[in-house]
Amino acid sequence: MIKNKMIDYFGIITDQRQKAKIRHKLIDILFISVVSTLANCDNWVAIEDFANDRISFFRKYLTLPYGIPSHDTMQRVFEWIDPKEFQSTFMKWINEISANLKGSIIAIDGKTVCGARNTNEEKSPIHIVSAWASKYRIVIGQVKTYKKSNEITAIPELLKLLDINGCIVTTDAMGCQKEIVKAIVDKKSDYVLALKGNQKLFYNEVKEYLDDALETSFKDISHSYTKSFDKGHGRKEVREYYVTEDIDWLSSKQEWANLKSIGIAVRQSEEKGKTTIEKRYYISSLPADAVKFSNAVRKHWGIESMHWVLDVVFDEDSNRTIKEHSPENLSMLRKFALNILRNIETEKIMSGPRKRAKAMTDEDFLDLVVKTTFLA
Repeated sequence: MIKNKMIDYFGIITDQRQKAKIRHKLIDILFISVVSTLANCDNWVAIEDFANDRISFFRKYLTLPYGIPSHDTMQRVFEWIDPKEFQSTFMKWINEISANLKGSIIAIDGKTVCGARNTNEEKSPIHIVSAWASKYRIVIGQVKTYKKSNEITAIPELLKLLDINGCIVTTDAMGCQKEIVKAIVDKKSDYVLALKGNQKLFYNEVKEYLDDALETSFKDISHSYTKSFDKGHGRKEVREYYVTEDIDWLSSKQEWANLKSIGIAVRQSEEKGKTTIEKRYYISSLPADAVKFSNAVRKHWGIESMHWVLDVVFDEDSNRTIKEHSPENLSMLRKFALNILRNIETEKIMSGPRKRAKAMTDEDFLDLVVKTTFLA
């Protein structure tokens, strides 16, 4: 019944079930799972209950000869689905809605799915490394690992999946590795990477130089500078950004692909009469342009916002699903829903939680979401 490009993408996923025992089509289970997750359902029982309550709605798009699948059936299917196929489906759809990422900030960071923990297994809980496109405020890919430290190997794998020609990649200090820098450059992208003590000698060189330069306001040092102010909730913040291409003195400069500049971000915060100062150091393949530099630094935190949404709006850390491929596939399912909600325009500005609540209670709105997303 349902014919559209989104379902064409789902069609690449292999059904791992024994044919003689299949009652519910794989495409139906996937469709119900995505739509119900959009509509505020965060576990399989909630998805089954919602779908049964809205069975007339789902029958507008699906035949459902045996009704709504049980929560056990849906859970087993997501245990068996090959995450790489599910990822491929996700990536094809993302390429449709984000046709031109050029110039976008691609923030890469990891998040531990705390609920996906099995005390009898050494490799748990899982850790998902995701890529976030600032231009569209959506997730564009993910890779699973079992430890935060494994982000170092996971990030190059994630980069292989992404079409990020002309983008600017940002990571926290964990991603500041020579191999990752090379992988970014090989994708014809630029980078702005946080630098900390995991690159001890390199970090100390950059930090000492920039701290000394800051003390003299970069006197006699060619640099670019910008400043921003923020005020709210009883707090005042001043952020200053300095970036310079004066790096010929760096002993390991040639070891970092396309390294062109180093920068420092200084945040001075005043709250309840107390002032705090924080400094962060960066390396970049970009020329010294403080506006571009500050934009990359600020927009990296969009991925932290995404992690917050997954925890608070989608209740990710409370989900205890751990079997087979479930944790990775469920993480991808939530990101499908998150991207769809971000991509839906409404007459009034609505937050993600409000959109989810409206999709759960307002069938006309849910119908709009489905038609806009699945039938466009």
